Amino acid sequence: MMKQLLVPAGALCALALPAHADLTVMSWGGAYERSQVEAYNKPFTAETGIAVTMLAADNPAAPIKSMVEAGNVTIDVADLEYTDAVRLCDEGALEEIDLESLPPAPDGTPAAEDFLPGALTDCAVASMVFSTVYGFDATKFPDAKPSALADFFDLEQFPGKRGLRRGPKINLELALMADGVPPAEVYEVLATPEGLDRAFAKLDSIKPQITWWEAGAQPPQLLADGEVAMTTAYNGRLFAAMVTEDKPFEIVWDGQVLEYELFAIPKGAPNRDEALDYIRFATGTERLAAQTKWISYGPARQSSIPLVGLFEDEETDMKPHLPTNEENLKTALQSSHEFWVDHEMEIAERFNTWLTQ
Repeated sequence: MMKQLLVPAGALCALALPAHADLTVMSWGGAYERSQVEAYNKPFTAETGIAVTMLAADNPAAPIKSMVEAGNVTIDVADLEYTDAVRLCDEGALEEIDLESLPPAPDGTPAAEDFLPGALTDCAVASMVFSTVYGFDATKFPDAKPSALADFFDLEQFPGKRGLRRGPKINLELALMADGVPPAEVYEVLATPEGLDRAFAKLDSIKPQITWWEAGAQPPQLLADGEVAMTTAYNGRLFAAMVTEDKPFEIVWDGQVLEYELFAIPKGAPNRDEALDYIRFATGTERLAAQTKWISYGPARQSSIPLVGLFEDEETDMKPHLPTNEENLKTALQSSHEFWVDHEMEIAERFNTWLTQ
């Protein structure tokens, strides 16, 4: 689960369209969307005069694909998961981005060297690193508390419902790691029929106790409502519930799966040039660091990391709460978009069949 805009303000303002030509950004809603509004949108509007409207989706990839196929694109910028960004780019559904146009780090380091490995693609620019972790309601475990990924699958010692995102991605990786496969070997094992069987068998061990979720806002709510005792979740969602809502939740970082979230421009976006200006601005060194003031995701630029400070409560040091914090990375797995681009269709078919059995 690792920019300072150098264009003169006047030059950027000169690009601003009349007030009616606003930008529309599709993201994921919730605390994540709020962090984008505060860190990116408000400063961008102040700088350019271009208003930014946010739309939320359970996964922006699906509506973006439909819009492009229908030839009726109303979104200027989409916030996408890595695998979706690569696939949509390969399908011609996204505009290519001139990566050399991205502003350098404050010390002059070119963007291509400043962004974390793999954070830049032909059609998308990563903004942050998030991770899938699992969290639990501490009040449900007054004695021994879960502390390892294997505990999520241990219904005997830690009884109760489990929340998982509906879909094979991440769940199969977590299952294998919980079954003893080292993070460095997960995709090698998962690429074999025996490894795939092993992952599904591990999921079988908790299948009767699984409650499925789809939107990122659901897992903290499932915990708060007592519908599950543990659930996988995006680390930022759990952090928001714990710190801003004072929920009695705890995060287990063991076996976290790291992923990039990226900005892309749908093919045929109504305001393509201004969308690119927005991406350049939002993924600048200072803006990416600023986002951590509102959510616990790691910035995708190396130059942003030293600038990470306090949460909006002006008390909580954000560095220990980031997926990219050194302590949290010890047993982390970097999600492989290559694996999922190659295997997602057939594995998803098997997963959907497994759900009905």
